[in-house]
Amino acid sequence: MLLGDFADVQPAGSLAAQAYASLRGAIEAGELRPGMRLREEDLAVRMQMSRTPLREAVRRLEAEGFFARESRTLVVASLDHQAVSELYAMREVLEGTAAAFAARHASDSEIVALRDLLAIEADLLARPQELARHNERFHSALYGAAHNRYLLKTLNALRDARALLGPSTLLDPVRAAQAHAEHEALVSAIEAHSPAAADEAARLHIRSARRERLRRLVQTN
Repeated sequence: MLLGDFADVQPAGSLAAQAYASLRGAIEAGELRPGMRLREEDLAVRMQMSRTPLREAVRRLEAEGFFARESRTLVVASLDHQAVSELYAMREVLEGTAAAFAARHASDSEIVALRDLLAIEADLLARPQELARHNERFHSALYGAAHNRYLLKTLNALRDARALLGPSTLLDPVRAAQAHAEHEALVSAIEAHSPAAADEAARLHIRSARRERLRRLVQTN
């Protein structure tokens, strides 16, 4: 359970920061899902803290777009079809650029690390929850191998928005196997130091993820 216990003996500012981190983590892990209605008093009880630091954390998450108000009720924000399409359009551009940069700038050790992550990924295909967490590590390694601090900052900001997408598409075994093959092609292009091939492999990967995400969105609406 990500909504952990906190002792009110800590300073209010520290409690607010911990409440923020816990709520944010719960959203990213899918414990608090898009569209879920929340009561601050229930959250305070679950987290064993007063409502003052909790409210501060909630206000911060509202300002960042993770929470919204519907008829004065606190709701975990969700993305509509248009927002999801826009998000993946930006992912395609940015991750394609990151892959192209990695093909130019990745060190031998970084390429080995990507290969090692792929090997671990193959072993996790039957464990979807672990695979979804590992997928974030793979993409983080890719971003780092691009060696561009401004691109990294933009990708990390986009990752924040992705928390509102809901459960990972990699929980589906068919999509998981497809994504693994796409990662293999991406790393092979980086190993070959081919920016064009790496860019295209990354774009194809994100397009596939977009199709699966939109398919799920249609099914749930």
